[in-house]
Amino acid sequence: MKFAARTLSPALFSTAMIALAAAMPAHAQDQAGDVQAEANEDDNVIIVSARRRDESLQDVPISITAFSGDQLEKSGAVDITDIAQVTPNTTLEPSRGTNSTLTAFIRGVGQQDPVAGFEAGVGLYLDDVYLNRPQAAVLDIYDVERVEVLRGPQGTLYGRNTIGGAIKYVTRRLPQELSVKARATYGTYDQAEGVVTASAPISDLIRVGGSVARLSRGGFGDNLNLGIENYNKDVWAGRASVELGGYGEPVFVRITGDYTRDKSNPRNGHRLIPGLVSGAPVLDDVYDTRAGLNQPEQDIEAYGLSLSAEIDLSDTLTFRSISAWRKDESSTPIDFDALPVDDVDVPAFYANEQLSQEFQLLYNDGPLNGLVGFYYLDANAVTQFDVILGPTGTFLSLPGLNAYTAGNVDTSTWSVFGDFTYDVGDMISLSVGGRYTSDKRTSDILRQTKLFGLSPQFGGNAVTIATSTDFTGEAKFTDFTPRASVSFKPSIDHMLYASYSEGFKGGGFDPRGNATIAPDTNGDGLRSYQEIYDFFLFQPESVDSYELGYKGTFMDGDGRIALTGFYGDYKDVQIPGSVGVDADNDGVFESFAGVTTNAAKARFKGIEAEAFFRFAHGFAGAGSSVTFNGTLGYIDGEYREYIVNGVDVSDQRVIQNTPKWTAASTLAMNLPVGSGDIYAATTASYKSKTNQFETPSIFLDQPSYMLVDASLVWTSGDDRFSLGLHGKNLFDKRYITSGYQFGVVGAGGGFTPTLGTEGIATAFYGNPRQVFVTAGFEF
Repeated sequence: MKFAARTLSPALFSTAMIALAAAMPAHAQDQAGDVQAEANEDDNVIIVSARRRDESLQDVPISITAFSGDQLEKSGAVDITDIAQVTPNTTLEPSRGTNSTLTAFIRGVGQQDPVAGFEAGVGLYLDDVYLNRPQAAVLDIYDVERVEVLRGPQGTLYGRNTIGGAIKYVTRRLPQELSVKARATYGTYDQAEGVVTASAPISDLIRVGGSVARLSRGGFGDNLNLGIENYNKDVWAGRASVELGGYGEPVFVRITGDYTRDKSNPRNGHRLIPGLVSGAPVLDDVYDTRAGLNQPEQDIEAYGLSLSAEIDLSDTLTFRSISAWRKDESSTPIDFDALPVDDVDVPAFYANEQLSQEFQLLYNDGPLNGLVGFYYLDANAVTQFDVILGPTGTFLSLPGLNAYTAGNVDTSTWSVFGDFTYDVGDMISLSVGGRYTSDKRTSDILRQTKLFGLSPQFGGNAVTIATSTDFTGEAKFTDFTPRASVSFKPSIDHMLYASYSEGFKGGGFDPRGNATIAPDTNGDGLRSYQEIYDFFLFQPESVDSYELGYKGTFMDGDGRIALTGFYGDYKDVQIPGSVGVDADNDGVFESFAGVTTNAAKARFKGIEAEAFFRFAHGFAGAGSSVTFNGTLGYIDGEYREYIVNGVDVSDQRVIQNTPKWTAASTLAMNLPVGSGDIYAATTASYKSKTNQFETPSIFLDQPSYMLVDASLVWTSGDDRFSLGLHGKNLFDKRYITSGYQFGVVGAGGGFTPTLGTEGIATAFYGNPRQVFVTAGFEF
């Protein structure tokens, strides 16, 4: 890897030196700490940092859903995908064939292909550090302060690849006193988890702490061919941090390291059709599989370091720096056909590394608040995979056909940005911002035809007989993304707002492109470098978004409502796809090729509603109450243009991973019992029909469904002990979250494969019913 030898930037070292030099007795207050303290004293106040400064949720003119760590813990949330069930117009799922790669869509915008060269449409941030790749991004819920989901383009303050929205995962800061916490979980499918967190002050200014998590579960099903569990979990994870200052000091510095190791078994899919050659029947249990590929051994390792510093330069100016380095490596076997035969078996390797630096200068003086900033990212992404096509028989009378692909993508991006809000009197606020981005992409793409099975890096002895593609391309993309909003507060409890924002996602080169199918545009009988370059290249995409919103607080803070109407114009949509390649014209597709175009234009319009009410105060003694949380999302999305081979087929295409309706409601009760309190809650969540791809599929498209969860948690009066009982998907609903289909259904109902011979219609399912107990203590 070109990136591997790089080290942390000089900016990280200089930031630490500036912060340490400034660490002296306090003379100014830590504004963020004061605002957060207010929230802790009154749980009716929810603090978010959507605009890179701490504000009450009800004061932010953005469509946003926020979850506190306590809320997530009481609901039994396992990982970040759980929040999608109760967030409007949001889809978060493990990518097909993986446990830890994230597929994210917000308001119809996202990206589900995780190979190097394709960029996400939803930005994921871990403590304000952007995660450039989706591998290892299904973050487990532990040691979390809050999670924020920002919907709509966030291109001004959050920059690259946030055209659908952004998700912020914020971990807890260390307390000033000695603290030890532990949480244990045991449940169905042999679920056994433990998290231990400890921290201690070293001096009046310095604190150290960390968490260790062991997360394990047996499989929901079995691999009947390999004799191993399917859909199991085997994860070790940890975080450690050192903090300096804060809590009223003019300087706050935090150095954090995190590590995750996932040794779960391969997550293999369920065939939805019998084998076209073998006649293998469809299995009864959707979590069972007959997949035969178990090489390389599945192994995901991710880790990183970050240094953040915040320095009060004066009563009105604050300097902030966020420096980070991250790396992850994934080895994973993906068996597309889910059968023992070597028919479209894909051993794959992903490696990603990134170095980022962000500087911000924040200004806060009376009616004017805002910031200016600079962001830089240097990243490398490597993908290598075989596509084993053994049962095609022979190709040129030789066995073990293998289509090998290797992609190496370097990304260098920088941007400057600013965003300011001015209060025009007590009722009107104007906000404007903009970001200029320069995105440079360099891609190396290698495609080879091999024989005799797996490549050496996957443990085989394949021999290369032809190289169809050996391509290097470089492209640069620039864009300016503005944002503007106006908010009107007729009273302290009510706000109306209107906003306009733009989002931008850079282009690139199709990482699975095949030069042999590039068109000969000049008719000279040859495929020149320029013709291949133009065929592989795809341009940036963008979204123009308009919002009207209302946020209101009622009943002395016991009621909150947020309503949003939005309209999005989605242009130059990047459409990645694959086509079969019949190399010897025998009617069998021995290989495949990627073809990515900016073939589409789409339009989205919809509404989002969120409500919270607390009532029945004191019905069973002091501290008792009943609460209701409800969310509703509606999105009407359609392609207005979708060009295939020069023909507009938009009337035959749908928006993927975007149900028209999403809804959820949680009814909860707090009840004092003896020396403690009981929290009891039931959540019902609904999603209407979901299309897995732009082309409708009778196999993979998921009809509407509802999930029901419940939690019962007792907490001691001093908050030191807790016991919980949690149920997920209580009615054991089976629902498809992703899948593969390489084939078409004829008028008579027959299935004609477009890759391989057994036929591929393979689905992955959401978790079945799970029941588990939790126990926690802290002191």
